Amino acid sequence: MNRIYLIPFKLFTIVLTLTFSNALAQTTRGTLTGKVLAANNDPAAYVSIGLQGTSFGTTTNKDGEYAFKAPAGSYTIVISYIGVQPVAQSVTVTGGQTTNVPQITVNASNAQLTEVNIIANRSNRFASRVSTDAAKIPLSSLENAQSYTTVTRALIAEQQIFSVDDALRNAPGLQKMWDATGRAGDGGGYFTLRGFPTQTRLRNGVSGLVTSTVDAVNIEKVEVIKGPSATLFGSTLTSFGGLINRVTKKPYENFGLEIGQSVGSYNLNRTTIDLNAPITNNKNVLFRLNAAHNYEGSFQNYGKSRTFAVAPSLTVKATDRLTFQFDAELYVGRNSAKPFFFFYSTPKAMGVTEAKDLGINYKNAYVNDDIRQYSRSMNYFAQANYQISDNFTSQTIFSSSNSYSDGSNPFFYLGDDATAATFAPGTPASANGHGYVIRADQATKDSKLSAIEVQHNLNGDFKTGTIRHRFVFGLDYQRQNSNQLFYSNFYGVAPLQSSTFNYGSFNQAVINATNAANPLTASNTYTYYFKTNTYSTYLSDVVNLTDRLIASVGLRLDHYRHAGSENYDRVQTAPAFNQTTIAPKFGLIFQPIKDQLSLFGNYQNGFVNPGMYINAAGVTQVAKTQNANQIEGGVKLALFDGKLNGTISYYNIKLTNSLYSVTGPTPSVFSQAQDGTQVSKGFETEIIATPYMGFNVIAGFAYNNAKFTKADANVNGLRPVEAGSPYLANFYLSYRLPETAVKGLGAGLGGNFASKNKVVNNVASGTFVLPEYYLFNGNVFFDRTKYRVGVAVNNLTNKQYYTGYTTVNPQRLRQFILSASYKF
Repeated sequence: MNRIYLIPFKLFTIVLTLTFSNALAQTTRGTLTGKVLAANNDPAAYVSIGLQGTSFGTTTNKDGEYAFKAPAGSYTIVISYIGVQPVAQSVTVTGGQTTNVPQITVNASNAQLTEVNIIANRSNRFASRVSTDAAKIPLSSLENAQSYTTVTRALIAEQQIFSVDDALRNAPGLQKMWDATGRAGDGGGYFTLRGFPTQTRLRNGVSGLVTSTVDAVNIEKVEVIKGPSATLFGSTLTSFGGLINRVTKKPYENFGLEIGQSVGSYNLNRTTIDLNAPITNNKNVLFRLNAAHNYEGSFQNYGKSRTFAVAPSLTVKATDRLTFQFDAELYVGRNSAKPFFFFYSTPKAMGVTEAKDLGINYKNAYVNDDIRQYSRSMNYFAQANYQISDNFTSQTIFSSSNSYSDGSNPFFYLGDDATAATFAPGTPASANGHGYVIRADQATKDSKLSAIEVQHNLNGDFKTGTIRHRFVFGLDYQRQNSNQLFYSNFYGVAPLQSSTFNYGSFNQAVINATNAANPLTASNTYTYYFKTNTYSTYLSDVVNLTDRLIASVGLRLDHYRHAGSENYDRVQTAPAFNQTTIAPKFGLIFQPIKDQLSLFGNYQNGFVNPGMYINAAGVTQVAKTQNANQIEGGVKLALFDGKLNGTISYYNIKLTNSLYSVTGPTPSVFSQAQDGTQVSKGFETEIIATPYMGFNVIAGFAYNNAKFTKADANVNGLRPVEAGSPYLANFYLSYRLPETAVKGLGAGLGGNFASKNKVVNNVASGTFVLPEYYLFNGNVFFDRTKYRVGVAVNNLTNKQYYTGYTTVNPQRLRQFILSASYKF
């Protein structure tokens, strides 16, 4: 067995032993029952509740009711949330008996309490019990037949993470391939999940596209929902491997203000603000503002970025039944390009197979940092929630996403000496035959992508006889208007290693002169000029057949209309077409131990509308919908009163109707067939545990086996380059001192492992591999009620490592960060 397999299983055994032995020591228990109410006497549904200083607790049901067991003794139930007045109540547990706790009322709305942090759960402060977005129905993880991972705000704050991209290092099976480029439409970071590429495209379950690194200043949690998910989320926002959904902070009912400042290596300077205030005396109008200004240099000799994020939010409670939510997000950046190295000559022609063969100077940017791209993402949201009755709610959402970019984005190409000489005649031969980099850029010119989504959901929670139904019926409309314009120029060659070459000569003045000499035309630009409209309806029902057996079924009807593509001169280059697709899903859960252990299985579907292609006969035709069908099964845990949480799953995804190249009637015409298939299968393990009070463990492991099963002979039977590393692992260990004179003092150590990654893998070009890597990060923090101070070190061992997606991308070296925040 590969050595990396042993890591999660050893850790799982240790955690299981510690928690089990701890649980056996507590044999005399009683039961606590009661009810929690929110503001205006509404039931506080799906809120965690527990005992102070312990990990004993549970989650309230839709009626705000709860019941859980705890060892005999005297305790205090405390519900404490930022900006909400804490509520404490003394209780006594009597062994072998049931105690009814007097009703608890919290001065907060149900929406606010959905993500409430309970004092009892601070012993396992990184577990999230309920998601309202993963199934578009409020469900606990044990009731959801789909795998998903949640990265909580508590974990993001403790690790001193500033972006969603960095937060995702805590998600098992997810690997970053590309840093964000900031280009309109597709400029967000690229990740691979279950063998397929994906991006951060959803916000609170609907479209919320950000085409730069997504700042975490307004993030409550990040959900990685795994596997094809078109039934509930459609095809334009998801991938066959899954999706990434960011859940944002919401206004609350009391005044709150937190100001933060961080400084660190590479001239990092970051300022944040989180302001919350009720606008009216009756607290029916609430306002919250999150904002961040971030400046950072580079670990290389050139490069810098300056970004600004602002996210205001307004909640209006019009009546006891009707609530409006208004949000906006503005992300603005002016950034130097991240270093990406493409292959111009094939690795086989260059005689290289891994990164160390290339001779890249890791700390050389090969460009002047006055070349920067301007990017902007502006998102607007409006939501109306109406409580129709005790059993039915209505939700209507409007989302508008707008991205813009303008400027150069330097890319670098690797080739042999003969190739370098074609761009710079007279280039002398190098010692290894490939000692030069060809400098180019892929610029955008007033590039825009706008997207609108209007969605209506009707949720119900009712019974037919003894069978409980929780369902959602939705209508969804999505429109995209793409005006993305790309163009490229070359700027000569530079030696990969030289102490005298002026690398800063590749600067903005040279680019301006080159652009002036090469006006844009239809022949030297690449455009994504098109409009699409998608009309969908979906239905999903989660049925409690018994108190331990839960079935789920879902179906989506999707009608996609593409208005055709145009070139730079607005001449149509591809005709309009329409497609209608059906996407089903099924799930089954059995709980051998109710609310503690679930055995689950699912069948899920994802699809993509590829557009037009030219077949082997030279005829242009509409491609059939590509389909990915997943079968998954596994186990979900919430054992020992929440001390041991986790998911272990196996999945098998089969992709059909893939396009691949074939020989056509004319060699100059790119012809394709559409009967290709691809398989991606593997297993994942995630454990979130609290072996003892104050000590938290997060551990994850993933294995993926992906390959083309019917494709071009050049790649058939091989692993796709977008699948990333077959083996991935992550961990985080955190300890916080108990309540003493120095309570709030703690430390954490985390890390990631990625096995070798084939970023070029075909018969003609050969195989090029990025090396495996181990990364470690550490932090020390002092977290009190009014203030927080922390020191973090990322890439603790100063490891030189690479990510890539057909590319070689050097990553940031060791970075020290000092952060402080104060709460008013």
